[in-house]
Amino acid sequence: MASNLSDRWQSQALSVFAVREILEKPIEGESAQSRIKQIGMMNILYLMHQAHQKLTLANIIEITGMTRGGVIETIDLLVQRGILTETLGRNSMGRGTARQFEFSPQMFEALHAAATTRNG
Repeated sequence: MASNLSDRWQSQALSVFAVREILEKPIEGESAQSRIKQIGMMNILYLMHQAHQKLTLANIIEITGMTRGGVIETIDLLVQRGILTETLGRNSMGRGTARQFEFSPQMFEALHAAATTRNG
């Protein structure tokens, strides 16, 4: 069973990981504002992940209040960085397709490696 302390550490580790990945590895032509939006989006997505909410465009738009285009722009950069993976699933009505996202296994591996180094 994870303690509150380890839960807090994991959240902080994710924030540090996001800041380092995004700020230290800028994508060509990307603005500072875009990088800050990505860091904020990472925190929101992680909270959604912890609450077992699907990371779909509709859910992200509902929670953030951002426009569809704003969410897509930010999410696409996180996918490009390899922080998120994208799949196509069924929309809530079951007829069309919806973009769904997950944190990449590499991100969790990096967090696990950091925790092992810290505790080892």
